[in-house]
Amino acid sequence: MTKSFDFSEVEFFTVGTLGPRGERAFFLQGRASGELISLKVEKQQVSALADYLDQVLEDLPEVEQEPLAIGVADLDLREPVVPAFTVGGLGVAYASDEDRLVIMAEELLETDEPDENETARARFLLRRDQVANWIERAREIVSAGRPPCPFCGTPLQPRNGDWCSCSN
Repeated sequence: MTKSFDFSEVEFFTVGTLGPRGERAFFLQGRASGELISLKVEKQQVSALADYLDQVLEDLPEVEQEPLAIGVADLDLREPVVPAFTVGGLGVAYASDEDRLVIMAEELLETDEPDENETARARFLLRRDQVANWIERAREIVSAGRPPCPFCGTPLQPRNGDWCSCSN
């Protein structure tokens, strides 16, 4: 059975990359009760999750709380960055009784017939400020990739001097 994670008191939640531009690997990373978990994700998953969470934050009911601490956290990946699993699916929920957003990640399985006992899952309960900081970080990370070709819009390849065949 693959290990699953349930982080209800998240101390740290971020997204980051390892590797050179054009070959980056993306990771979600969280820590709770001294346990650190890294999950491998795709750039498109990070971008879509950031957009979705931004909309969810806008749609949440107003609550009386202290102002959000946005942009103050150190959100660099923590070592060691060893993925517990590769994420196949992401889900978002709202726990209204705790005013927490819940991010759920499910392991990508290589078989067509998933076994519920073998699928790893990770669940993170996040405060609104943690989510807002994560969105800001995710957008920075995604936009720091390869620049698009000015002609066709596909990402330029650094290994060939940022040259695109459509520019011939």
